[in-house]
Amino acid sequence: MKKGPFLDRTWMGQNSDYETSDIVMMGLPFDGTVSYRSGSRFAPELIRLASWGLETYSPYFNASLEEANFHDIGDLEFPLGNTYKSLEMIERNVDAIYHDKKRFFGIGGEHLVTLPVIKALSKHYKDFMIIHFDAHTDLRKEYLSEEMSHSAVIYHCAKIIGFNNIKQIGIRSGMKEEFDLMKKHKTRLDFPEQLKQFKNKNIYVTVDLDILDPSLMSGTGTPEAGGFTFNELMEWFEPLQELNIIGADVVELAPHYDNSGVSTAVASKVIRELLICMKKNK
Repeated sequence: MKKGPFLDRTWMGQNSDYETSDIVMMGLPFDGTVSYRSGSRFAPELIRLASWGLETYSPYFNASLEEANFHDIGDLEFPLGNTYKSLEMIERNVDAIYHDKKRFFGIGGEHLVTLPVIKALSKHYKDFMIIHFDAHTDLRKEYLSEEMSHSAVIYHCAKIIGFNNIKQIGIRSGMKEEFDLMKKHKTRLDFPEQLKQFKNKNIYVTVDLDILDPSLMSGTGTPEAGGFTFNELMEWFEPLQELNIIGADVVELAPHYDNSGVSTAVASKVIRELLICMKKNK
């Protein structure tokens, strides 16, 4: 048989060896609590394919994906319709990654997938912060009488690590009570320079792609007008390079709402830049 090349469905630029990798990328194709437009469960697979349309080199940070030393372990397979079992699977698998002294990078899926990651992370780090990029506050206590909702994910994360360890960027939608919570706990950041004060902290970064304006990110479950441009998001990523990022995720791409494929391509580029921000030789 003549040898390939054959199509590679893993992320470009990955380290194919788990043992020698520093970061483990995992797909989290779960969208069981989406309140508006479902479909983010299809994102991890399509993002992987779209990644091959990029270069491994980032001109934003003058670095290559190979420097991030990440291994793409593939997607978890969830039991459809069972939210609690799906969340338990995420927590168990992320716990195993940190047990192996590696860092986690998740591709959602909806934003609720961040909660079991934080639960697992709290077993390995006593003190860490969440930097939350999003259009929405995600600070509801519940939605339609259900606590486990993507619209409540940051509230439940705050119950684990404390509101003093939550910082939010790009928020432009939510209930008045949620904005009151933000003001009470001073979670909002308004300028990229504010990130520099957290240089001595352990940081988990979660990026909901609806932080970007729907004119360039229409493929998302709850689009909100008035969002960042890609370059504005990169202005926030620049100081992230100086922080100790112990894990990250990028969530809420719903690829089939943008038939052009632009949203998926943008999501892939966001992931490339965030991975490079996590490289160790800073």
